[in-house]
Amino acid sequence: MIIAFDFDGTVVDSYSCMEEAFVRALEKRFRWLPGKRRLARLLTKLEMHFERPTYGRHSGRIKAPFFLRTKFSETWFVERARLTKVMDGAVDVIRTLQDEGHTVISFSAEDFIPGMKERRLKMSGLYDVFDDVIIFGGGRMTLEEAFGLVRDRYGMETLLWVDDKPWRFIGRGDEMTEYVWRYFPITARLLRDKGYVLHRIPHLHIIRDLWGVLDVVRNVSSRGSNR
Repeated sequence: MIIAFDFDGTVVDSYSCMEEAFVRALEKRFRWLPGKRRLARLLTKLEMHFERPTYGRHSGRIKAPFFLRTKFSETWFVERARLTKVMDGAVDVIRTLQDEGHTVISFSAEDFIPGMKERRLKMSGLYDVFDDVIIFGGGRMTLEEAFGLVRDRYGMETLLWVDDKPWRFIGRGDEMTEYVWRYFPITARLLRDKGYVLHRIPHLHIIRDLWGVLDVVRNVSSRGSNR
């Protein structure tokens, strides 16, 4: 089985620290600027606005917000990476899945700055834990192209796609894909009153922590053996 993990909000908490990362970046880049905490709060709200769901409407490529197209943005991403916390049990879950014979890959979007997602993966200590790293967006490839790359590399065996943003699942994948929503409170709030869209996702599993992936794997394996 192939297990594909998203990064932000799935295997690491890089959201709780966003505002503090903006404060630190402002301190480094604009020491003279007053009201840094207030501005950091505003920038955090803007960033979360660009995280909002599209509910199946996909343009293929996403344009970065203006404040992530400046030199300031690299400082922010690095500070965010320094403050990011790996989710409890993440490494143990990945290692357990690998020990059970599964292929575990990192499958996530670029950070609007080429190479930044790879850099953040390495700073988190997770890059070399995964069997493979596939990054889409940022001029590399669309999510659909990245999914096709997974199939080209690993074939048509069962794929568990684990992500804290379930709206990414809508209209994507194939008949051999199982969709796992890793419920993360900060991004789950983006669903608001649109939770009904989850009914558009076949084979959807919901977990509250990463250890739940092991239960999903065993349940899917058991279901397959009983077909």
